[in-house]
Amino acid sequence: MKAVIETGGKQYLVGVGDVIYVEKLEGNDNDKVVFDKVLMANGVVGNPYVKGAKVEGVIVKQGKSKKIKIFTYTPNKRSTRKTQGHRQPYTKVEIKTIK
Repeated sequence: MKAVIETGGKQYLVGVGDVIYVEKLEGNDNDKVVFDKVLMANGVVGNPYVKGAKVEGVIVKQGKSKKIKIFTYTPNKRSTRKTQGHRQPYTKVEIKTIK
C-alpha cells in the first residue's frame, strides 16, 4: 500500500516500512507522528486531501544535514566578500501504518 503525504511544504510517496527525511518536526526519538494531510492513499485521490486517511510513523532521529557554504562576492569592491554556512535541520521518520 502506498500513499502520498504532504509535510513541510513538500510531498512524499511513502509505503509501510519506508524511512524518509522530512523538514524538522517537533518531538523526540521514538515519538509517534501522524500525517493527516494525505493526498493519495491506495489509489484513492482526494480533493485536495483524502478524508479520514492517516499515515503513522515513528521518529528515528533528529539531526542536521551537511554544511553548505554560501559565498557572496561583488567584483571591484574589496569590502563586499562574505562567507556563510548553513546546516538544515531534518527529522528521520519510519512509516509504520497507512490507514
